[in-house]
Amino acid sequence: MFDPVAIAPGTDMKHRRRLLKRVLITALCFVLVWPFVAWAAARFLHVSQQVASADAIVVLSGPSTYVERNAWAAKLYHERRAPLVVVSNEGLLSGWSASDERNLYFYELAARRLQQHGVASNDIRVVSDIGAGTYQESLRLCEFAGAQQWKRILIVTSAYHSRRALWSIQRACKDKPIQIGMESPPPGWQTPAPASWWLHKSGWRLVAAEYVKMVYYRWHY
Repeated sequence: MFDPVAIAPGTDMKHRRRLLKRVLITALCFVLVWPFVAWAAARFLHVSQQVASADAIVVLSGPSTYVERNAWAAKLYHERRAPLVVVSNEGLLSGWSASDERNLYFYELAARRLQQHGVASNDIRVVSDIGAGTYQESLRLCEFAGAQQWKRILIVTSAYHSRRALWSIQRACKDKPIQIGMESPPPGWQTPAPASWWLHKSGWRLVAAEYVKMVYYRWHY
């Protein structure tokens, strides 16, 4: 009877060693390459589109990053990039405010943050009836901009949200003669840095999950 083990003793052990070596080499390559892949994936999400001046700066809603978004909008306002700042009332409540004795809406926090950074209260506009999701918000903002007869708007959002946000606002405003600009605060403030996002739980929500959302948006809208 033919017995391969008898002919080639230790063959199975050699095969296992080769397999283990390949696994270790693959794992080592992954460890060495992954940080560059992760950095590139994060950087790809960050886009900007310049517009010299605008009729209004529009801050997209985002409870987890409203501080950096509104601080950046105030910076652009002081640079005279636009005379007005628009915030969205998406109907979301924040935590309890002891001084106000109630839960403030995030749009109220956004407006207060803008004023703390020197934006005049008369230069702040609030857009209500915002639907859930970036695309629905974009539709409402485009409707509002059209009603105001604005020709140029400068969108402010977080860096990792900017690619999907720009696609959404451009698609929502495609039938309106509105020029769209896009700017974002650099990541690393309320969001993880591109080189280390994968080390944070929030990074997987802000970066990895963003790719899932982009695929869904392209398919659904």
